[in-house]
Amino acid sequence: MGKGASIILCLTVAGLITLGLVMLASASAKWDFRADQYSYLVRQITWMGIGIVGMVIMSLIDIRLLRRMTWPLFAMVCVALILCYIPGIRDEAKGEYRWIVLPLVGRFQPSEASKLVIMMALAWWFSRYQAETKTFGKGFVVPSLILGFPLLLILFEWDMGTAAGLGAAGVLVLFVAGSRFVYLGGAMAGAVALGWQMVAMNPIRMSRMLAFLDLDQYKQGAGWQQWLAVRAFGNGGVEGMGLGNGVVKQMNLPEHHTDFIFPIIGEELGVIFSLGVVFCFVVIFLVGMGISLSARDRFETILGVGVTCMLVIPAMMNMAVTTASIPNTGLPLPFVSYGGSSLVFSFAMVGVLLGILRRSQAAERKEIPAVKEKSLEVSL
Repeated sequence: MGKGASIILCLTVAGLITLGLVMLASASAKWDFRADQYSYLVRQITWMGIGIVGMVIMSLIDIRLLRRMTWPLFAMVCVALILCYIPGIRDEAKGEYRWIVLPLVGRFQPSEASKLVIMMALAWWFSRYQAETKTFGKGFVVPSLILGFPLLLILFEWDMGTAAGLGAAGVLVLFVAGSRFVYLGGAMAGAVALGWQMVAMNPIRMSRMLAFLDLDQYKQGAGWQQWLAVRAFGNGGVEGMGLGNGVVKQMNLPEHHTDFIFPIIGEELGVIFSLGVVFCFVVIFLVGMGISLSARDRFETILGVGVTCMLVIPAMMNMAVTTASIPNTGLPLPFVSYGGSSLVFSFAMVGVLLGILRRSQAAERKEIPAVKEKSLEVSL
């Protein structure tokens, strides 16, 4: 991959974040004007600045330092996820405990940080034991534990959307790294069974599943978000109703500035912009995979695949939810939805991809020193 890949990736991310800020301003503009209605926009711009700084740092950091930091960071993420279960530190929202409150940092969602760190840990393991990726122990069991422990902590926070996205990305990484498909197939079957059992145990999740199967019947209850989202796309049509002219956001669409901002795009800007968002994530996937394949070592290749999947899979899940293609999972749209933790760590993952590309280009430019020629005289 050449220098053009970094330009394409940065322009794509810039397009998404610009659209996100514009739509966040529009989604915040209700008919009933409030003095603080643009507070989400101001916070998002602040987090964007922090995220860009983090992206630059991640793109410049030495890969050897990143590898050495893997396990300390992994331990810190696991501790942070455990803190989500401790009263007084965890922060509740709508009956779920996905956030913690830390001094100086403030409200923070550890599961967002775990996406990057888990991919670093898997990359470290498979680069260290690359000759044993086909074995059951080091090629499947240990990587599954690396992925599974934090994933279960996230799952039992009832953050099933993040757990599903992380699990899907993790399985793809294991597959790319060389784990046997028969092992992965069994693990996926077990994960589906566990997920269904947890849905059946949780009345809220079960109601969302039933609503997905019949939106019209549940449109006054659990299916309200998805029913309004589908209506928003229908209102927008091809050209949209015009920026700021959306109707659905005025109808108490829950999370219209976070998880359900995509339907606001569809209603106000139309199907062209909606497909443009899909196209942007396709570009991120293709460029990210291209960068990963051009990486100079196995650690960078697997890490690149992992962060690319962690950027694209949640986005596709979000768009599938808002078009009522899958049950409601509660995932934000990366770079577009409001959310500090998601935005900062999405930028960090882009920085990782840029760093991998920079190092692969530096390796290509490195010249082999010329060998000086010596002439010898033979006297007879």
